Amino acid sequence: MGNDKYSFSRKIEEKVSNNEDSSLCQDNAKVESAHQECIDRAYRIPIFLSTTTHLNNKQQQFLNRLIFEIENALLFPRTLPLSESYPESILTDIRRLVSSSYGMLAVNLRRFKIQTVDVNTGPPPSSTPFWVGSVYSQVEPSMAFQFGLPLLLVREEDTDANNGIWAGGIAPLNLFIVWHSETQTVDQFFNTPEWRSAFANWSAQVRNAFYIQTEPKFKYRCE
Repeated sequence: MGNDKYSFSRKIEEKVSNNEDSSLCQDNAKVESAHQECIDRAYRIPIFLSTTTHLNNKQQQFLNRLIFEIENALLFPRTLPLSESYPESILTDIRRLVSSSYGMLAVNLRRFKIQTVDVNTGPPPSSTPFWVGSVYSQVEPSMAFQFGLPLLLVREEDTDANNGIWAGGIAPLNLFIVWHSETQTVDQFFNTPEWRSAFANWSAQVRNAFYIQTEPKFKYRCE
């Protein structure tokens, strides 16, 4: 009887010990995962990725590939409200994200197909339906430009072609890259010389902005 009690007690101790070891391993795995995530972010310069959350399958593929391109260039994309969120008004959130980033890449994808039926003065324009993007594709890049961030604008073909900052002649033309989504696959777009050249130039500007902004205000030696 005594041996049975001892054996039973021993099994309980072993089970408790195994549970503690398992719990400790899980905690260590969580710590290592969190540590690795911090390391990954530490080697990436934060940039503001301006986009929308309402995407069709092809647009989602495009965005996923774009994020891969950004991270592969050792930049960290930050997006409202996916990766960043503050308990304040939307404009304040955008301003905080702009002021704590070193560049912006704005993607204006087709959101609504609309048609103008009337105007307040004069004859109505052509009634041909046209595509517009998210309203924040106008707000966020404008605030980033005002702050002076290096800016790269990517537009899905025919989106806001005559509207806001995406209309011709409003923003510098060398900032615009167009994705011809109806005739061009995602891979084809990201392999074009236009994209590769513009992205490389913008990435260099972001790194330069990071270097300038993180320099000390006071110089203690002559260079």
